Amino acid sequence: MSTPIPTAPTHTREVAKTNGTAPATQGSTTIADVVVQKIAGLATREISGVHALGGGAARAFSAIRERIPGASSSAGQGVSVEVGEKQAAVDLQILVEYGVSIADLSTAVRRNVITAVERMTGLEVVEVNINVTDVHIPTEDDTTDTPIPTRVQ
Repeated sequence: MSTPIPTAPTHTREVAKTNGTAPATQGSTTIADVVVQKIAGLATREISGVHALGGGAARAFSAIRERIPGASSSAGQGVSVEVGEKQAAVDLQILVEYGVSIADLSTAVRRNVITAVERMTGLEVVEVNINVTDVHIPTEDDTTDTPIPTRVQ
């Protein structure tokens, strides 16, 4: 007897079409939680000032994975979601660029995530919690054209 393979949690939505009076069900659409997770992750990365997603361990693991030929980085890294029948909640762990207003950045990220998830899935996003785990400070190792000024020469 074989053990069933576990699958990712999913969310099922009824797809209805109206003919003027009562909606008629024409089937269902299933959206896996990982889909909502990836949408939220990509929407977060679109905002200028977000350097990376995830805590230190997740970023370290991602850096190792990127060095493996054929491996790709996870769009859902640093993102966890709870998806219900009609609603979703999103938790983000982000690393911000030094000098960026965290309050303004959080507002922009929250707005972009809500818009993207609601537009693509039809779910109502009830909350987007943002945990700023670190601030990225540019160093000489980064590929920037602007040198970092020092106090002593």
